[in-house]
Amino acid sequence: MSDLWPTELRVSKDRQRLVVTFNDGASFDLSAELLRVLSPSAEVQGHGPGQKVTVPGKRNVAIISMTPTGNYAVRIGFDDFHDTGIYTWSYLRELGEKGAGLFADYERELAEKGMSRDISEKPR
Repeated sequence: MSDLWPTELRVSKDRQRLVVTFNDGASFDLSAELLRVLSPSAEVQGHGPGQKVTVPGKRNVAIISMTPTGNYAVRIGFDDFHDTGIYTWSYLRELGEKGAGLFADYERELAEKGMSRDISEKPR
């Protein structure tokens, strides 16, 4: 996977999506919510096995910044002030290829824990 490089990283006008296109022609449309709840940060992934955190209430999160990190990754900042996730090219590719399944797992975790994709302070 180290030969894969993004040729384009484009945030949608509404800041809700990131399109990543790789040098092999593959292109993925990733939601800000997916990127946020599956952030590679220690805050979400934990500091060891079994410490992963389920992050609720991010349905409408938006991307507010993208900062290159070396030549291997990008740091993505969100409007909930989370900005510690460093997304390597290979992790963005993995999210593109496996994102639907990973997001389904996330939704199952939310349901099991009685959590919601919506912010609980806002009545529905």
